[in-house]
Amino acid sequence: MSDEKRSTEESKGLFGRIGLFYRQVVYELRKVVWPTRQQLSTYTAVVLVFVGFIIAVVSLLDVVLTKVVFWVFG
Repeated sequence: MSDEKRSTEESKGLFGRIGLFYRQVVYELRKVVWPTRQQLSTYTAVVLVFVGFIIAVVSLLDVVLTKVVFWVFG
């Protein structure tokens, strides 16, 4: 950071820096491309199906490994 920029930031005080941060957040949020309702529904369905698939795989592995452990250690 340059000395000039640093000195202006330090001279603003706490509330000035909070205000600057808020303005920057709002500015960045205006650049966001928000999904449509249909895209959001599609993405949500894809995530839920993927999570369900991973839960099924982990559950199957848990059952198999449990049976193997009981078989080995009886």
